[in-house]
Amino acid sequence: MTETVSSATSAAQGSGAGLTIERIFSTEGVHPYDEINWERRDVVQKNWKTGETVFEQLGVEFPDFWSINASTIVTTKYFRGAVGADNREASLKTLINRVVDTYTEAGIKHGYFRTAVDAQTFSDELTYLLVNQYFSFNSPVWFNVGTSAPQQVSACFILSVDDSMDSILNWYREEGFIFKGGSGAGLNLSRIRSSKELLKSGGTASGPVSFMRGADASAGTIKSGGATRRAAKMVVLDVDHPDILEFVETKMREEDKIRALRDAGFDMDLGGKDITSVQYQNANNSVRVSDEFMRAVEEGKEFGLKARSTGEVIETVDARDLFRKISEAAWACADPGLQYDDTINDWHTNPETGRITASNPCSEYMSLDNSSCNLASLNLLKFLKDDETFDAVRFAQAVELIITAMDISICFADFPTESIGKTTVDYRQLGIGYANLGALLMAMGLGYDSEGGRSMAATITSLMTGQSYKRSAELAAIVGPYNGFARNAEAHKRVMRKHQAANDAVRTLHIADAIVHKAATQAWADVQELGAANGFRNAQASVLAPTGTIGFMMDCDTTGIEPDFSLVKFKKLVGGGSMQIVNQTIPRALKKLGYDEEKVEAIVEYIGEHGHVIDAPGLKTEHYEIFDTAMGARSLKPMGHVRMMAVCQPFLSGAISKTVNLPESATVEEIEDVYMESWKLGLKATAIYRDNCKVGQPLADGGGKAKKDAKDAADAAAAADAPKVETVTVYAPTRKRMPKSRVSRTTSFTVGGAEGYMTSGAHDDGSLGEIFLKLGKQGSTLAGVMDAFSIAVSIGLQYGVPLENFTSKFTNLAFEPSGFTDDEEIRMAKSLMDYVFRRLALDYLPYEKRAGLGIFSADERQRYLETGSYDAITTHGTSAAELIAAPAVISDATAPEPLAGAEPVAEATAAPVETTARTTAELLEIISGTAVDSPLCFTCGTKMRPAGSCYVCEGCGSTSGCS
Repeated sequence: MTETVSSATSAAQGSGAGLTIERIFSTEGVHPYDEINWERRDVVQKNWKTGETVFEQLGVEFPDFWSINASTIVTTKYFRGAVGADNREASLKTLINRVVDTYTEAGIKHGYFRTAVDAQTFSDELTYLLVNQYFSFNSPVWFNVGTSAPQQVSACFILSVDDSMDSILNWYREEGFIFKGGSGAGLNLSRIRSSKELLKSGGTASGPVSFMRGADASAGTIKSGGATRRAAKMVVLDVDHPDILEFVETKMREEDKIRALRDAGFDMDLGGKDITSVQYQNANNSVRVSDEFMRAVEEGKEFGLKARSTGEVIETVDARDLFRKISEAAWACADPGLQYDDTINDWHTNPETGRITASNPCSEYMSLDNSSCNLASLNLLKFLKDDETFDAVRFAQAVELIITAMDISICFADFPTESIGKTTVDYRQLGIGYANLGALLMAMGLGYDSEGGRSMAATITSLMTGQSYKRSAELAAIVGPYNGFARNAEAHKRVMRKHQAANDAVRTLHIADAIVHKAATQAWADVQELGAANGFRNAQASVLAPTGTIGFMMDCDTTGIEPDFSLVKFKKLVGGGSMQIVNQTIPRALKKLGYDEEKVEAIVEYIGEHGHVIDAPGLKTEHYEIFDTAMGARSLKPMGHVRMMAVCQPFLSGAISKTVNLPESATVEEIEDVYMESWKLGLKATAIYRDNCKVGQPLADGGGKAKKDAKDAADAAAAADAPKVETVTVYAPTRKRMPKSRVSRTTSFTVGGAEGYMTSGAHDDGSLGEIFLKLGKQGSTLAGVMDAFSIAVSIGLQYGVPLENFTSKFTNLAFEPSGFTDDEEIRMAKSLMDYVFRRLALDYLPYEKRAGLGIFSADERQRYLETGSYDAITTHGTSAAELIAAPAVISDATAPEPLAGAEPVAEATAAPVETTARTTAELLEIISGTAVDSPLCFTCGTKMRPAGSCYVCEGCGSTSGCS
């Protein structure tokens, strides 16, 4: 690690005598710790899949209002020292003290405070905000600050690589050190010459994709910080690079390989023992597109691919065709995303130093090569007042204090390389952001995908960044502007004017956002005045990060800019166990909307049972949108996500970590629309994810099918190797007619509101032989088509076509009517055909054949969540089904005492929960009957949930990316 030069030299440039810190949150003469109640807890963490205890620390100290989940995550992730050793941290006080004391001492040393009283006030205010969950620094701060380890405070790094072997090997080395330190890195490979160009020796170059293999293997080997998440990385390639098509299709081809290996019986689930044989799986890939390319796509023109060594066009491609291939690859495997180069660099404050060519792994930090950014995020719900309006004044004051602390950290921080340290000290990039936006909007009675919701989000984001740059200009007067400011002064001021103009363009819709907008307008006016006089201390100020682990530390309901994940969640209890609760913001939102206590109670009870608000008793349909979520029955449309990002982007120095989720039925054209609209709306980057597009997910058990297909393949191979026989035998099918009297069953069903009846008849051996479907009125076209279809299927069955063949062909067909059914075994159906053949499979196919088709009964699905296997087991004479059916009722003795002043509604919404689900994602699957497409946690084995463009585990706080 490289220790940086302190900013004492920069301090000499300033003319001020230090900041005067105003006491806003804390009470003079009273330590913030003395204003809250503390309690001792036992933190025991188990792998919920195996039951193995993976962590245990008894008697840790936390505030009584911190959730069990928050204290578990902080204890396991951030407490330093070996468990059981005398120097092991055992109290949140110790953790916060070592961080705050380090920041305060550095602030004193480098001239940030006017007096010792101001330094003490800074310490008290920072401690208050942290212990009361108003904000959190990013994870590396909690890992490293105040310990004997290098004082790495940055979570995000951007590297660079040139067209030389020395530079490429140095790239591998630098990434390894960054991963070891618990962070992620991104870089652009476009300087590396393509495989269509010659080396100086006359040979053909390997191209950047070939060098990605080595870096991918390194990332897969090194765990971040020796912790529980794998390394996070981003690889970017310019759209005019001659190897762009190979880059685009790289991960899609590997996904095909995963399917082939899975079907051959290999373990290809995420984290499976055979998945490591597949390449390019440890990085997010993004194509850096230009306005020129996007216009060529719009106009259907040719686009030139340029040699890296000479800059000349060596190949032309159809822009629409290339754009289509990018979208097809994203449809198939979620990669690549797009980064919009001209938009990014149009908002660049330091163009005289160099262009922005890449981002960090989650795409929120975009700045100079060989640079880093430390992050902090505010909990927006903490600033919601009793009258359900946003406290713009206190929010602005908190932002000022946090930005000050973040800038101080650069004075003492260590960095993995000398070049990164120099760039960061010279440009002092910061990344303040927020979490809990989705919960805030819901509590205010605003829909996430509504004009009111977007206006509120835009004004808050504008205020945050405006206040940050205002404080940055004030710091410049005291400790000097960043070293690269003079060179980039005009460009930096131009970007400040662009932010101000975007703020002026916001049209508020109600009193709440008008108040925030007024504060933001004043902040940007101050930015212009102070910046002209003092310059700025920081080249960048704000981003919107995933806030995965730290979001749980702050007990946030939603992460980053995300909407609420679902309306029901799991809550851990003191003493072990958990309960299902309806989101605590829902009663607050209903009261805001004018519903009385009786209606609120009825609506909350309905949501707790169904997981959504559709047909909730007494709830007005015009209020449904307020309770739309990322997953579930009323999930947000993809463009709803894009529009929210678009209104916030003009007020961010960096970008936004967020994935636009699309249903499995989404088309390539829809992905093209998302990418194109994102460019038109001014986003800096867009990533998409289509449900179930990746094979390596622990959602569907491929074991039965894999084994069956492997056996079929082996039989086919044996047959191919057998000696050729000249005799030709012609097989003709024979019809096995149904007996005159046969056993049949009639099933009534509803799919998406369409009612019907199915009668199925069986042979004497119990095998299915005929079906009759009754839909529509007699004599109608639909009834006639169903009659003809029933006859065709029945004849096929009697001529020996296996039911599983029909099932594999007709399940997953998607057309209207579709949606919810009244069948407890099949809660959702994509079409009538999808439902009918799933029902027939459950009625007539044995478990082994259904497993190969991925069709399981409700009991079997619950058994899998509980035991990791669909197979029936017995335990001391009790079947697994009986164990699963028995709910784990939480006794009153284990429930925590309600906090003083807390709303009683939240606890009233709690309900006993079955033991089959362990996280909110699993609970949502049980309630909705649909799968949540996310990986299992490497540490505790539970299903993670999306957080920005990463995933986060509710059980232990592990993330799949940077936070």
